[in-house]
Amino acid sequence: MSDEKYKDRLLGHEYDGIQEYDNPLPGWWTWMSIGTVIFAIFYVMWMYMGLGGMTQEAELEAETALAQEMHPELFAAPDGGGSGPDMPPVDRAAYVGNDEAVAAGKEVFTINCVACHGVDATGGIGPNLTDNEWIHGGKYDNIRHTITVGVPEKGMVTWGPILGPEKIAQVAAFVYSLGGGEPEE
Repeated sequence: MSDEKYKDRLLGHEYDGIQEYDNPLPGWWTWMSIGTVIFAIFYVMWMYMGLGGMTQEAELEAETALAQEMHPELFAAPDGGGSGPDMPPVDRAAYVGNDEAVAAGKEVFTINCVACHGVDATGGIGPNLTDNEWIHGGKYDNIRHTITVGVPEKGMVTWGPILGPEKIAQVAAFVYSLGGGEPEE
């Protein structure tokens, strides 16, 4: 083979004795690239702009409605917000501000909750319960709901079946009585 035959097709540079040919891309490669771009355009229009008949938001709403229909107990909450099973109604006044209920709640807290929230409830593994920052709401019903259903993604077990409604109401009254203070450094 003569180098003269391919001289027109050689690029004008050479590195370490290696020369590069100026060959066109294979046809299949070109058409695959063009096809990928066209597919991407239609995919975006279909999935994100709703040309397929449903946007992502509408699909989410439809699936949420179906889940609510199939499992209504999972979407029921004391405040109607939808984040756990129904809790039995409790007379809030019988627990909040009741010294006996708060003392009983402190006893249950000491047995079950100190390992994560600390002896003085200023946190440890679990969050601080004595400041004004509430992750899941600082109202009595929010506290009771959090204790009942737990926070599994953060490691807090579901105390509802373990403690029962009476002890949960007492612990919630105790925790509610702690709120608003500043922890010691």
